[in-house]
Amino acid sequence: MAVSEPAAARPRPDVGRYVSEAWRERYFAACDALYALGAPASWEQDVETSYGTTHVYRYDPEDPAARDRTPVVLVHGAGSCSAVWYPNTPALSAERPVYALDTPGDPGRSVQRAPLHAPPDAARWLVEALAGLGLDQVHLVGSSYGGWLALNQAHRAPQRLASVTLLDPGGLEKVGLRFFVWIFVSLFATFAPKRLRPRLASWLEQPVLVVPELRAMVHAGVRAYRVRRPAPLPLTEAELATIHVPLYLVLGRRSLLLHPERQAERVPRLIPGARAEIISSTGHGPQIDHAERANRLMLDFMNSAERGLPAPR
Repeated sequence: MAVSEPAAARPRPDVGRYVSEAWRERYFAACDALYALGAPASWEQDVETSYGTTHVYRYDPEDPAARDRTPVVLVHGAGSCSAVWYPNTPALSAERPVYALDTPGDPGRSVQRAPLHAPPDAARWLVEALAGLGLDQVHLVGSSYGGWLALNQAHRAPQRLASVTLLDPGGLEKVGLRFFVWIFVSLFATFAPKRLRPRLASWLEQPVLVVPELRAMVHAGVRAYRVRRPAPLPLTEAELATIHVPLYLVLGRRSLLLHPERQAERVPRLIPGARAEIISSTGHGPQIDHAERANRLMLDFMNSAERGLPAPR
Protein backbone atom coordinates (compact mmCIF):
# COMPACT_ATOMS: atom_id res chain seq x y z
CA MET A 1 0.00 0.00 0.00
CA ALA A 2 1.43 3.37 -1.04
CA VAL A 3 1.88 5.97 1.65
CA SER A 4 1.20 9.54 0.57
CA GLU A 5 3.83 12.17 1.26
CA PRO A 6 2.99 14.39 4.25
CA ALA A 7 1.43 17.67 3.15
CA ALA A 8 4.08 19.65 5.02
CA ALA A 9 6.82 18.00 2.94
CA ARG A 10 5.28 18.84 -0.45
CA PRO A 11 6.44 22.09 -2.03
CA ARG A 12 3.67 24.63 -2.53
CA PRO A 13 2.81 25.07 -6.20
CA ASP A 14 2.67 28.87 -5.83
CA VAL A 15 6.01 29.33 -4.02
CA GLY A 16 9.42 29.44 -5.69
CA ARG A 17 11.97 26.80 -4.74
CA TYR A 18 15.38 25.29 -5.50
CA VAL A 19 15.40 21.94 -7.23
CA SER A 20 18.05 20.59 -4.88
CA GLU A 21 20.50 21.63 -2.20
CA ALA A 22 23.42 20.95 -4.56
CA TRP A 23 22.05 23.29 -7.24
CA ARG A 24 21.29 25.90 -4.60
CA GLU A 25 24.94 25.92 -3.56
CA ARG A 26 26.12 26.05 -7.17
CA TYR A 27 23.91 29.05 -7.77
CA PHE A 28 25.19 30.82 -4.65
CA ALA A 29 28.77 30.28 -5.81
CA ALA A 30 27.94 31.84 -9.18
CA CYS A 31 26.23 34.76 -7.44
CA ASP A 32 29.23 35.37 -5.21
CA ALA A 33 31.52 35.62 -8.25
CA LEU A 34 29.22 38.33 -9.65
CA TYR A 35 28.94 40.17 -6.32
CA ALA A 36 32.74 40.37 -6.34
CA LEU A 37 32.58 42.64 -9.41
CA GLY A 38 30.68 45.30 -7.45
CA ALA A 39 31.19 47.09 -4.17
CA PRO A 40 31.92 44.90 -1.14
CA ALA A 41 28.90 44.61 1.13
CA SER A 42 29.26 46.13 4.59
CA TRP A 43 27.00 43.47 6.01
CA GLU A 44 24.17 41.05 5.21
CA GLN A 45 20.94 40.59 7.15
CA ASP A 46 17.86 38.37 7.06
CA VAL A 47 14.54 40.16 7.63
CA GLU A 48 11.46 38.16 8.54
CA THR A 49 8.17 39.05 6.84
CA SER A 50 4.76 37.43 6.47
CA TYR A 51 5.92 35.96 3.16
CA GLY A 52 9.25 34.52 4.20
CA THR A 53 12.80 35.61 4.94
CA THR A 54 14.21 38.47 2.88
CA HIS A 55 17.99 38.51 2.52
CA VAL A 56 19.49 42.01 2.34
CA TYR A 57 22.94 43.36 1.47
CA ARG A 58 24.02 46.77 2.75
CA TYR A 59 26.70 48.92 1.12
CA ASP A 60 28.04 51.90 3.10
CA PRO A 61 29.76 55.06 1.85
CA GLU A 62 33.31 55.62 3.03
CA ASP A 63 32.38 59.19 4.00
CA PRO A 64 30.73 58.97 7.46
CA ALA A 65 28.58 62.03 6.67
CA ALA A 66 27.10 60.28 3.63
CA ARG A 67 25.95 57.36 5.79
CA ASP A 68 23.22 59.56 7.27
CA ARG A 69 21.67 60.39 3.90
CA THR A 70 18.37 58.84 2.79
CA PRO A 71 19.31 55.34 1.59
CA VAL A 72 18.75 53.66 -1.75
CA VAL A 73 16.85 50.36 -1.88
CA LEU A 74 17.40 48.18 -4.97
CA VAL A 75 14.88 45.60 -6.18
CA HIS A 76 16.03 43.33 -9.01
CA GLY A 77 14.15 41.75 -11.90
CA ALA A 78 12.52 38.34 -12.23
CA GLY A 79 14.55 35.15 -12.21
CA SER A 80 17.57 36.83 -10.69
CA CYS A 81 18.98 38.18 -7.44
CA SER A 82 20.64 41.33 -6.13
CA ALA A 83 24.01 40.33 -7.59
CA VAL A 84 22.85 41.94 -10.87
CA TRP A 85 23.39 45.37 -9.29
CA TYR A 86 27.18 44.90 -9.47
CA PRO A 87 27.63 47.80 -11.98
CA ASN A 88 25.67 50.15 -9.72
CA THR A 89 26.61 49.48 -6.10
CA PRO A 90 30.04 51.20 -6.24
CA ALA A 91 28.75 54.55 -7.55
CA LEU A 92 25.49 54.58 -5.59
CA SER A 93 27.12 53.60 -2.29
CA ALA A 94 29.79 56.27 -2.72
CA GLU A 95 27.10 58.88 -2.01
CA ARG A 96 24.41 57.07 0.02
CA PRO A 97 23.80 53.87 1.96
CA VAL A 98 22.48 51.17 -0.35
CA TYR A 99 20.32 48.17 0.49
CA ALA A 100 19.95 45.43 -2.15
CA LEU A 101 17.08 43.00 -1.54
CA ASP A 102 16.78 39.43 -2.77
CA THR A 103 13.09 39.19 -3.64
CA PRO A 104 11.38 36.08 -2.19
CA GLY A 105 10.14 33.96 -5.06
CA ASP A 106 13.28 34.49 -7.14
CA PRO A 107 16.63 32.72 -6.88
CA GLY A 108 18.78 34.27 -4.21
CA ARG A 109 19.28 33.88 -0.49
CA SER A 110 15.73 34.83 0.50
CA VAL A 111 13.34 32.03 1.45
CA GLN A 112 9.75 32.29 0.27
CA ARG A 113 7.00 30.71 2.38
CA ALA A 114 3.87 32.35 0.94
CA PRO A 115 3.00 33.83 -2.46
CA LEU A 116 3.37 37.60 -2.79
CA HIS A 117 2.58 38.18 -6.46
CA ALA A 118 -0.87 39.72 -5.75
CA PRO A 119 -0.41 43.51 -5.68
CA PRO A 120 -1.61 44.01 -2.06
CA ASP A 121 0.71 41.23 -0.87
CA ALA A 122 3.68 42.60 -2.81
CA ALA A 123 3.17 46.01 -1.18
CA ARG A 124 2.80 44.50 2.27
CA TRP A 125 5.98 42.45 1.82
CA LEU A 126 8.03 45.52 0.97
CA VAL A 127 6.54 47.55 3.82
CA GLU A 128 7.48 44.77 6.24
CA ALA A 129 10.97 44.42 4.77
CA LEU A 130 11.67 48.16 5.05
CA ALA A 131 10.24 48.25 8.57
CA GLY A 132 12.40 45.28 9.55
CA LEU A 133 15.45 47.21 8.35
CA GLY A 134 14.36 50.28 10.34
CA LEU A 135 14.02 52.40 7.19
CA ASP A 136 11.46 55.20 7.37
CA GLN A 137 12.35 56.94 4.09
CA VAL A 138 14.08 55.42 1.07
CA HIS A 139 14.80 56.05 -2.58
CA LEU A 140 13.34 52.92 -4.17
CA VAL A 141 14.88 51.66 -7.41
CA GLY A 142 13.37 48.77 -9.35
CA SER A 143 14.40 47.06 -12.58
CA SER A 144 12.03 45.04 -14.81
CA TYR A 145 9.83 42.98 -12.41
CA GLY A 146 11.40 44.98 -9.59
CA GLY A 147 10.10 48.04 -11.43
CA TRP A 148 6.60 46.65 -11.14
CA LEU A 149 7.18 46.11 -7.42
CA ALA A 150 8.35 49.72 -7.05
CA LEU A 151 5.46 51.10 -9.12
CA ASN A 152 2.98 49.03 -7.14
CA GLN A 153 4.52 50.37 -3.92
CA ALA A 154 4.19 53.96 -5.09
CA HIS A 155 0.51 53.32 -5.76
CA ARG A 156 -0.42 51.24 -2.70
CA ALA A 157 2.01 52.10 0.12
CA PRO A 158 4.06 55.23 -0.63
CA GLN A 159 4.55 56.36 2.96
CA ARG A 160 8.21 55.31 3.21
CA LEU A 161 9.19 56.44 -0.30
CA ALA A 162 11.25 59.57 -0.86
CA SER A 163 11.35 58.77 -4.57
CA VAL A 164 10.95 55.93 -7.06
CA THR A 165 13.22 55.16 -10.01
CA LEU A 166 11.97 52.66 -12.58
CA LEU A 167 14.53 51.02 -14.89
CA ASP A 168 12.77 49.62 -17.97
CA PRO A 169 10.02 48.42 -15.64
CA GLY A 170 7.17 46.02 -15.74
CA GLY A 171 3.76 47.33 -14.72
CA LEU A 172 3.19 49.76 -17.56
CA GLU A 173 2.20 47.39 -20.37
CA LYS A 174 1.09 43.80 -20.68
CA VAL A 175 4.15 41.64 -21.28
CA GLY A 176 4.04 40.72 -24.96
CA LEU A 177 5.28 37.74 -26.95
CA ARG A 178 8.25 39.68 -28.32
CA PHE A 179 9.73 39.95 -24.80
CA PHE A 180 9.46 36.22 -24.11
CA VAL A 181 11.00 35.45 -27.52
CA TRP A 182 13.90 37.77 -26.65
CA ILE A 183 14.39 36.00 -23.32
CA PHE A 184 14.39 32.58 -25.00
CA VAL A 185 16.74 33.60 -27.82
CA SER A 186 19.08 35.34 -25.33
CA LEU A 187 19.27 32.23 -23.18
CA PHE A 188 19.95 30.06 -26.24
CA ALA A 189 22.67 32.52 -27.33
CA THR A 190 24.55 32.05 -24.05
CA PHE A 191 25.56 28.61 -25.34
CA ALA A 192 27.06 30.05 -28.54
CA PRO A 193 30.84 29.86 -29.12
CA LYS A 194 32.74 32.53 -27.22
CA ARG A 195 33.91 34.30 -30.39
CA LEU A 196 30.29 34.87 -31.49
CA ARG A 197 28.96 36.20 -28.20
CA PRO A 198 30.04 39.87 -28.56
CA ARG A 199 28.21 40.12 -31.89
CA LEU A 200 25.13 38.39 -30.47
CA ALA A 201 25.26 40.59 -27.37
CA SER A 202 25.18 43.71 -29.56
CA TRP A 203 22.38 42.36 -31.72
CA LEU A 204 20.26 41.21 -28.76
CA GLU A 205 21.17 44.09 -26.40
CA GLN A 206 22.13 41.37 -23.94
CA PRO A 207 25.12 41.93 -21.60
CA VAL A 208 24.72 38.42 -20.20
CA LEU A 209 26.63 37.16 -23.23
CA VAL A 210 29.83 39.14 -22.63
CA VAL A 211 30.15 39.11 -18.82
CA PRO A 212 31.29 35.57 -17.91
CA GLU A 213 30.20 35.84 -14.27
CA LEU A 214 26.74 37.09 -15.26
CA ARG A 215 26.40 34.35 -17.86
CA ALA A 216 27.38 31.69 -15.31
CA MET A 217 24.85 33.01 -12.79
CA VAL A 218 22.04 33.01 -15.35
CA HIS A 219 22.87 29.46 -16.42
CA ALA A 220 22.93 28.25 -12.83
CA GLY A 221 19.71 30.08 -11.95
CA VAL A 222 17.76 28.50 -14.80
CA ARG A 223 18.87 25.05 -13.68
CA ALA A 224 18.65 25.63 -9.93
CA TYR A 225 15.40 27.48 -9.25
CA ARG A 226 11.73 27.23 -10.17
CA VAL A 227 9.91 30.58 -10.16
CA ARG A 228 6.22 30.07 -9.41
CA ARG A 229 4.24 33.24 -10.16
CA PRO A 230 2.28 34.72 -13.05
CA ALA A 231 3.42 37.82 -14.91
CA PRO A 232 2.01 40.88 -13.11
CA LEU A 233 -0.78 42.87 -14.71
CA PRO A 234 0.00 46.48 -15.62
CA LEU A 235 -1.38 49.27 -13.48
CA THR A 236 -4.41 51.02 -14.92
CA GLU A 237 -4.30 54.68 -15.86
CA ALA A 238 -6.51 55.43 -12.83
CA GLU A 239 -4.01 53.64 -10.58
CA LEU A 240 -1.04 55.46 -12.10
CA ALA A 241 -2.83 58.78 -11.53
CA THR A 242 -2.88 58.13 -7.76
CA ILE A 243 0.94 58.24 -7.58
CA HIS A 244 2.36 61.42 -6.08
CA VAL A 245 5.86 60.21 -5.14
CA PRO A 246 8.69 61.81 -7.18
CA LEU A 247 9.13 59.34 -10.01
CA TYR A 248 11.84 58.84 -12.63
CA LEU A 249 11.36 56.47 -15.57
CA VAL A 250 14.53 55.31 -17.36
CA LEU A 251 13.97 53.33 -20.55
CA GLY A 252 16.12 51.60 -23.14
CA ARG A 253 15.35 52.84 -26.64
CA ARG A 254 15.34 49.28 -27.97
CA SER A 255 13.41 47.77 -25.07
CA LEU A 256 11.21 44.81 -25.95
CA LEU A 257 9.38 44.83 -22.62
CA LEU A 258 7.50 48.01 -23.43
CA HIS A 259 7.24 50.77 -26.04
CA PRO A 260 9.65 53.49 -24.84
CA GLU A 261 8.32 56.47 -26.80
CA ARG A 262 4.75 55.68 -25.81
CA GLN A 263 5.57 55.36 -22.10
CA ALA A 264 7.88 58.39 -22.08
CA GLU A 265 4.87 60.47 -23.11
CA ARG A 266 2.23 58.61 -21.12
CA VAL A 267 3.78 58.34 -17.66
CA PRO A 268 4.55 62.07 -17.14
CA ARG A 269 1.07 62.87 -18.43
CA LEU A 270 -0.58 60.56 -15.88
CA ILE A 271 1.76 61.10 -12.90
CA PRO A 272 2.24 64.76 -11.99
CA GLY A 273 5.90 65.76 -11.93
CA ALA A 274 7.15 62.41 -13.24
CA ARG A 275 10.16 62.49 -15.56
CA ALA A 276 11.03 60.01 -18.31
CA GLU A 277 14.40 59.41 -19.92
CA ILE A 278 15.20 57.21 -22.92
CA ILE A 279 18.78 55.93 -23.21
CA SER A 280 19.96 55.13 -26.71
CA SER A 281 21.99 52.08 -27.73
CA THR A 282 20.43 49.84 -25.10
CA GLY A 283 17.45 47.60 -24.55
CA HIS A 284 16.16 46.14 -21.30
CA GLY A 285 19.23 46.80 -19.12
CA PRO A 286 20.24 50.48 -19.22
CA GLN A 287 21.73 50.25 -15.71
CA ILE A 288 24.12 47.54 -16.98
CA ASP A 289 24.82 48.64 -20.55
CA HIS A 290 25.31 52.29 -19.57
CA ALA A 291 26.05 51.95 -15.87
CA GLU A 292 28.06 55.16 -15.45
CA ARG A 293 25.39 57.32 -17.05
CA ALA A 294 22.50 55.53 -15.34
CA ASN A 295 24.16 55.82 -11.92
CA ARG A 296 24.68 59.57 -12.35
CA LEU A 297 21.12 60.08 -13.58
CA MET A 298 19.71 58.18 -10.60
CA LEU A 299 21.80 60.04 -8.03
CA ASP A 300 21.01 63.44 -9.55
CA PHE A 301 17.31 62.59 -9.48
CA MET A 302 17.44 61.55 -5.83
CA ASN A 303 19.26 64.75 -4.91
CA SER A 304 16.63 66.82 -6.73
CA ALA A 305 13.77 64.91 -5.10
CA GLU A 306 15.16 65.66 -1.65
CA ARG A 307 15.40 69.37 -2.46
CA GLY A 308 11.87 69.39 -3.82
CA LEU A 309 13.12 70.41 -7.24
CA PRO A 310 12.01 69.14 -10.65
CA ALA A 311 14.03 66.19 -11.91
CA PRO A 312 17.20 67.41 -13.69
CA ARG A 313 17.11 67.48 -17.49
